[in-house]
Amino acid sequence: MSSGGSSLFSGFRVLGLYSNHVPHAVRFHQKHREFYLVTVVGKCLHTYNVNRLGIVAVSNSLSDDITCLAADRMLVFAAAGKLVSAFARNKEVVMRYNGHRQEVRLLLPLGDHLISADSGGDVIVWDVQGGDVYLRLQFDPNTFDVSAMMHPSTYMNKVLLGSSQGALQLWNIKTSKLLFTFRGWSMGVTVLQQSPAVDVVGVGTATGRIIIHNIRLDETLMSFTQDWGPISWLAFRTDGPPIVASGSPQGHIAFWDLERRQLVTQQRHAHSTAIAAATFLHGEPLLVTNGADNAIKVWIFDQEGGGARLLRSRQGHSAPPTTIHHHGNDGKNILSAGQDGTLQSFSTVHERFNKNLGHGSINRKKEQKKKKGLSYEELRLPSILAFSSAAARQSDWDGIVACHRGRLAATTWNYQRCTMGAHHLQPPSPRRDTVATAVDITSCGNFAVIGSSSGRVDVYNLQSGLHRGCYGDSEKAHCGAVRGVATDTLNQLTLTAGSDWLLKFWRFKTRKQEEELKLNAAPATMMLHRDSGMLALVLDDFTVLVVDIETRRVVRKFVGHHGNINDMTFSPDGRWLVTVAMDCTIRTWDLPSGCLVDCFLVAMAPVGVSMSPTGDFLATAHIDSLGVYLWTNKSLCGPVGLRPLPADHQPATETLPGVTVDQSEQEVTSEEGDDAYKSADQLGAELVTLSLLPESRWKSLLYLDDIKKKNKPVAPPLAPPAAPFFLPTLPGLTPRFTSPTATEQETQSKLLPSGLSSQRSKFTAALEAALESGSSVNCPVLLLKDFGPSAVSVELTCLTSEGGGASSLLLAFIHMIEHMLASGRDFDLAHSYLALFLKLHLRSLSQDTVAMEALLRLSTQLEAGWAELRASLDQSLCLLSYTKSAML
Repeated sequence: MSSGGSSLFSGFRVLGLYSNHVPHAVRFHQKHREFYLVTVVGKCLHTYNVNRLGIVAVSNSLSDDITCLAADRMLVFAAAGKLVSAFARNKEVVMRYNGHRQEVRLLLPLGDHLISADSGGDVIVWDVQGGDVYLRLQFDPNTFDVSAMMHPSTYMNKVLLGSSQGALQLWNIKTSKLLFTFRGWSMGVTVLQQSPAVDVVGVGTATGRIIIHNIRLDETLMSFTQDWGPISWLAFRTDGPPIVASGSPQGHIAFWDLERRQLVTQQRHAHSTAIAAATFLHGEPLLVTNGADNAIKVWIFDQEGGGARLLRSRQGHSAPPTTIHHHGNDGKNILSAGQDGTLQSFSTVHERFNKNLGHGSINRKKEQKKKKGLSYEELRLPSILAFSSAAARQSDWDGIVACHRGRLAATTWNYQRCTMGAHHLQPPSPRRDTVATAVDITSCGNFAVIGSSSGRVDVYNLQSGLHRGCYGDSEKAHCGAVRGVATDTLNQLTLTAGSDWLLKFWRFKTRKQEEELKLNAAPATMMLHRDSGMLALVLDDFTVLVVDIETRRVVRKFVGHHGNINDMTFSPDGRWLVTVAMDCTIRTWDLPSGCLVDCFLVAMAPVGVSMSPTGDFLATAHIDSLGVYLWTNKSLCGPVGLRPLPADHQPATETLPGVTVDQSEQEVTSEEGDDAYKSADQLGAELVTLSLLPESRWKSLLYLDDIKKKNKPVAPPLAPPAAPFFLPTLPGLTPRFTSPTATEQETQSKLLPSGLSSQRSKFTAALEAALESGSSVNCPVLLLKDFGPSAVSVELTCLTSEGGGASSLLLAFIHMIEHMLASGRDFDLAHSYLALFLKLHLRSLSQDTVAMEALLRLSTQLEAGWAELRASLDQSLCLLSYTKSAML
């Protein structure tokens, strides 16, 4: 028996995925005047604005993982295997270029063309718009293996190709001619980069040498050598200082001064892995980098000596997370510990609230003298196996305790300061080959209980970091390794589970054993739901036991997993228990009924799970995935029918959720025409639609006479007399100007010539044409909508024979109003035009029998339409009045 997927959870989004090993692309939007960064995450493209590093677009997925990326002003090009795709608006694929026989590894946009090179030696020039092959070049990988491409500035239709053998070739793609061959430096070329100076390019080699070469003169201007291996990328500053930056596979950045020809500064460990690419923003002292460590960083150069500091970043785990837990009671933050040794916090609200608590390190204060000469890696603690957090006293002292792989001492972390704490918690007399295996923090946030592989269970004070005692008479709580520890809400009981198949109950204060429960198999892990007092234990035989800590008896046993159960979590009310296992299933068990109520498969085995304290999201972590995946709880959005699933239930596969775009950051990042959604002219035949015209265009039609009377000037304006070039003066000793003489004003007749009165306006002609042909009246309606109130009044006045019209035009106007009312569009304009029409021509219409019959039909249509509209308005008003006054 199979089902259609999960009936309880639905994929929502993934947190903590930003970049991979593919070099990024930077675009500048002319309209927004802003830089955008495009990175690759698996099969999708992510677009960020550099100013805030907020994600603004996520592309549709391709069939394979993207291997290289390039962008121009209009499109983003991505290669996946042998296929090259063009994305518009950073989202949908608008063109595909299929013609390579090997995997594409280089892309270069050049005007209306796209140049792509594969691992087999084929270089194809594509027509971007048509998708046709414009030119195909074939190289022998044994003699000229294309490893880098670049378009030299001001070199029309030219492309410079670099090879892993060290030679360079300059080609004209329009004439398909090889213009020049550079012998090279007997070193494989890894990078070609245009400098701010024309004819000068930067060449990076596989031996770590940086060469600044003039391709016009075929002359090497200068060279540098870095000691960190091959040059992975080059970038030139364009905001003034003559600086070139180079990257290495170790994640270091070197900055070289081109004038003094020396190393200026270096940024070590800018990324924890190799930096995929770096780009200086044009005209700004900003460097954007991305790397395979799942990080995007923006560096600003405002330090003395030309150094850079980190301005903003988006960073996730560089290795898959292993343990996740929600932190706090609001469910907005998820703590995640990964194989990379870092502890991070991901916000479900916005990425700007993410926190990186960093990587654990040894106590440098005590061991500084002994550890001199150790490398950066040797000072770092191994990855976190288990951790526990409490938000009760996190503002006073450290609220997170973590156990590390292969170490006895547990570390404390401070969530608010985003740093590792000051305490290393370990027993007073540590034994060799003993490691910490389980940890729990009391609900009050004052104590930490830590279990070890030797069977010890110790209590520490988190404020001082002092050891407060241990459980057991012989300082051993279990004969084997401790697999789990937990404390109840009131700090009355401590529960421990060990590999000796025992679950023990201890008095927290006296640390005396009260009772023990024999299990059917060795426990792997356990979790306590403090509010309900239910303790869940995972056994090595793939079963789950639920123990009531009040009665201290097993109340439920769940069987169904076919692999090691990695993690589990309770729902906030304690009704559901969610378990994840290596059989790639996520199962939800209902504790009151003791049945399996939901089960679904995922593509990658989940290793961690956590339900938010508010119950809205389920978070999972998976093998070989760097993100934390969120699933929405459907039961909070509507009724969900949960039924017990049969024993032969075959779960269906659910697709892992992807990245979603935050609405506050979403904007168009392409300079193409925006394909904005346009609403339909009429949503439904039973609805009425108002026009989008201002109210002054139709409300004032009936009051034009009053408006003209009110705005009528008291006296007509007088034209000023033309002043002479030399002002006349009166004779005498005192110069005085003569007063202007009264001139007779020219009177101008305001009567129109007889020829103009017989001309028809555009509206009258369109109305008459619609009447004769019986076609749609949309044209005269559109003309009226373009007129102002006074022009509409003049057009309606001219419909009669006295105004130059005809009686047939009156009937045509009535038919136009009928059509407007029947269509339901421009409801307000139809009534305003009809009111003005009746005000002007009611006397002449009463003498026309045909017109009166049309008006009677129109009156019936008006009454029926208004009755239906009034019923809908009354119903809405009644519901609104009830909502405001009812006691809910």
